[in-house]
Amino acid sequence: MSSAMLTHSGCSLASRTCTRSLAPSPAQPACRRLASFEGMRSVGAVHKCAQSPLRQQRRAAARASRSTPAIEAKQFKVALLGAAGGIGQPLALLLKMNRLVGELALYDVANVVGVAADISHCNTPVKVTGYGKDDLSTALKGADLVVIPAGVPRKPGMTRDDLFNINAGIVKTLIEATSKDAPNAILNIISNPVNSTVPIAAEILKAAGVYDKKKLMGVTTLDVVRANTFVAEAKDLDLKDVDVPVVGGHAGTTILPLLSQATPEVSFSEEDAAAMTDKIQNAGTIVVEAKAGAGSATLSMAYAAARMAESVLLGLDGNDDIWECAYVESSVTKLPYFASKVRLGPSGVEEVRGLGELNSVEQKGVDDLIPILEGNINKGVEFAKTPKNEK
Repeated sequence: MSSAMLTHSGCSLASRTCTRSLAPSPAQPACRRLASFEGMRSVGAVHKCAQSPLRQQRRAAARASRSTPAIEAKQFKVALLGAAGGIGQPLALLLKMNRLVGELALYDVANVVGVAADISHCNTPVKVTGYGKDDLSTALKGADLVVIPAGVPRKPGMTRDDLFNINAGIVKTLIEATSKDAPNAILNIISNPVNSTVPIAAEILKAAGVYDKKKLMGVTTLDVVRANTFVAEAKDLDLKDVDVPVVGGHAGTTILPLLSQATPEVSFSEEDAAAMTDKIQNAGTIVVEAKAGAGSATLSMAYAAARMAESVLLGLDGNDDIWECAYVESSVTKLPYFASKVRLGPSGVEEVRGLGELNSVEQKGVDDLIPILEGNINKGVEFAKTPKNEK
């Protein structure tokens, strides 16, 4: 088959296979691959409202990168640690579809070779290799972006904090390896509890002498994805144009959507705003309970992580006006780490945006989440600094 088109919510992939000696005809476009996470790209959809600044920025970046022939496009190595898990497998598939990925290294302690073999059959040019538990160093060598969804998922009745004792140790081990074998890579941390695993990663990198605050990011994109979806549904808006900043952290009440700063502008009564905030904060728990012990929010998390990875890669590719919310080292509040809008570019996080003008309810939300998030941060720092034999 000479061409294939796959379209799904939030991502469209156009994959063309042809020989270089054949010039493209009007009926056969030039060889190229596209992967977009700027929002649902509906076929034949009529936009109901003006494009948001975020969408305009992402589309401009995508157009600019597509103006270069595919053969000359810059491509990167992405290492996915935890690739055989519930998030890892769909995320690996989405990364296989990304035109900015040249090499995809899939690592896990078990079953990853089969995952790599399966995904490698997809007809996109990304080279896929699976690495088992003894090959972590090889998987990391030369990586430009390291994405870490490794760890155990939430089960009914569990909070993200319940995952700490297991996932903290997993993240610590993986970051120690990354500090040696990919010290210049950008790190996207997905493993929960993100509020604590990012500080753990920072302390490990500092101890190794390779910490760069611009290159360490906790992925909170799923909170934004959920907020965009829920607000668009509630207000009957075109999802492509909705952007709701979500700040704070990535667990419970530390997740704070700034509904007053949504694009396009929306209005909620105080009661409806409280209900919408609660819905966004507890969306993960709803999925865990709905799956009844069979997993957590793996598919939507994979989608959100793929969007974040694409944004990071667009930045590495020279685009310096890509905005996402992420949990990073920050001076926005008194806390050392905080999620807010960040501008991504060639060095990673180029700029951390402040909170802007908050209404009284949002300000109270920030005030209330700070002591909770502070405790999460301190727990991570303490874990990283405690000798192994004392844990």
